[in-house]
Amino acid sequence: MEALAALADPTRRQLLALLRAGEQPAGELAGRFPVSRPAISRHLRVLREAGLVTCREDGRRRLYALDLRPLQELDDWLEPYRDLWARRFDVLDTEIARGRRARRDGGPA
Repeated sequence: MEALAALADPTRRQLLALLRAGEQPAGELAGRFPVSRPAISRHLRVLREAGLVTCREDGRRRLYALDLRPLQELDDWLEPYRDLWARRFDVLDTEIARGRRARRDGGPA
């Protein structure tokens, strides 16, 4: 569940989204954010410690890559809840449609 805590931060989620395209140098990743390079380094460290990214050195560069294993573990953990959520979203969709029909037909929303 360390992955879940790491994913709570929007900057870390953006870093993971960037890494979906493949391995990237830390400097290139940092250049895409309006915060300092040390701040991005700390975010990358949290992601690395959570197992969500791997890091390898290539000369003076640190290259980061997405590691999908913790996300798969999280997905497996969430699986039993999907049916419950789907049913609730279906009920919500029905209520939204009723409200739209009522407004369109001039009835109470």
